[in-house]
Amino acid sequence: MQRHLVFVHGRAQHGKDAVALKKEWIISLKAGLAKSGLTLPIPEDQIRFPYYGDTLDQMVKGASAEEAVGIVVRGLPLSPDEQEFFEEYLAELKRATGISDAEVGDALRGLGPLHRGPLNWEWVQAILSVLDKSVPFASGAGVALFTNDVFQYLHRQDLRTVMDNGVRSAFLPGSEAVVVSHSLGTVVAYNVLKNETPANLRVPLFVTLGSPLAISAVKRKLQPVAHPQTVDHWFNAMDERDVVSLYPLTSDHFAVFPQIENLTTVENFTENHHGISGYLSDKE
Repeated sequence: MQRHLVFVHGRAQHGKDAVALKKEWIISLKAGLAKSGLTLPIPEDQIRFPYYGDTLDQMVKGASAEEAVGIVVRGLPLSPDEQEFFEEYLAELKRATGISDAEVGDALRGLGPLHRGPLNWEWVQAILSVLDKSVPFASGAGVALFTNDVFQYLHRQDLRTVMDNGVRSAFLPGSEAVVVSHSLGTVVAYNVLKNETPANLRVPLFVTLGSPLAISAVKRKLQPVAHPQTVDHWFNAMDERDVVSLYPLTSDHFAVFPQIENLTTVENFTENHHGISGYLSDKE
């Protein structure tokens, strides 16, 4: 059966040229293939790149990046659900990156006389400030923006429907789809594939890169987690320095059957070790 390739991008792609973004992915993939003496096995017009960057930007509260940073980093008013999501995510990030209570305490003192404890907004701001100063390759503002986008996708049905439908429209009838997703795009792609049926779609290979699916606050909103029936084989890759993908998708963190094949030795050369070019150009 004929196959086509579907790329599902992550966050922070608003205002960009979708054609240029697709080209960036293709160039990086070709670089990775060349390391094994391979070339792209299909014409580029059989590669689909559903672009939802502007939709995400326009529909998320605080439409601009600057406003989103203000909402999260400067602690502007959030709903109780938003605050709970950020606090849970930051607590998990704190444990995974080895940030100590002493470091958080020092950051809290720097923020002034504030109520302390894990469930308050100043604690969230302190964690973000420690990330900036103490965790290599992490950015407090970047983590805040990413968390905000993931929250909005998981909690807003209107936004999720638009994004899911955009990805779903990329699948060509009568053709198998190899799906390669990155960052927030792994959450979107997983949700779409889990809700499709093998009668409508066959995916011989599903690739997730820099995926946050194993993070508890994300995973809980996708319950019950399962290996999509549409997918034959699932391959997940991460750089262990990538703070977006805190954990590999192993049975300890994302228990599905059949198990996901994980590669945790990627050396992503991008500044934050999360960029798509650093993943797609990896030899494996």
